[in-house]
Amino acid sequence: MSEHVRVERSGGVCAITLNRPERRNAITVDMYGALADAVAESFEDGETRLITIRGEGQDFAAGNDLADFLQAQRTDEEIPVWRLLRALAECEIPIVAAVHGNCVGIGTTMLLHCDLVIADDSARFSMPFVDLALVPEAASSMLFPRLAGRRRAARYLLLAEPFGAEEAQAIGLVSHRVPAGGLDAIHRGIGRSEPARRSGTSGAEDVGGRQWSSPATVKSILPR
Repeated sequence: MSEHVRVERSGGVCAITLNRPERRNAITVDMYGALADAVAESFEDGETRLITIRGEGQDFAAGNDLADFLQAQRTDEEIPVWRLLRALAECEIPIVAAVHGNCVGIGTTMLLHCDLVIADDSARFSMPFVDLALVPEAASSMLFPRLAGRRRAARYLLLAEPFGAEEAQAIGLVSHRVPAGGLDAIHRGIGRSEPARRSGTSGAEDVGGRQWSSPATVKSILPR
């Protein structure tokens, strides 16, 4: 487990925090492994009913720590970033991301695999893969055209144009917006609420392969 990923479990909620604010939560190989483990274990433990993901400090995530990736040793095992993306795609528990500040690279593309994304008005999204001669990950080159349309997706992926929270909500990447600095109250409220029931229990609704009962206690916390 990486010291830069904080995992807190309480009342059926697994709260995951990227905790490397001094580097704007740039994600290392060890952090990817810790994130993948947290998501996979939450799905498998039979107790967790909701996963939340957020970033400590002024940004959600500044993308990959490129220096760390260049130094990483190659092995025959599945690399941690793919383990994380597989865990997100296969997880049947609702995932709620709360984002602010810079959301760079995978800080944007991982949101495509979350059920709800709450952004404060400081959030700024960018996918500068073309500037780094990299292929977009997380199936983003397929999912963004479906979400935003081909022309907008080309702006984001081929021209690496950044965009803000208002545009992110307009295209459907973000489900809810709050004023800058407003995420803390929502995150605390989610931690106190009764999350969705696990699969197979009465009242659970299957949404996109995930069991989500949308209790009034959770809905009352979200901005309208």
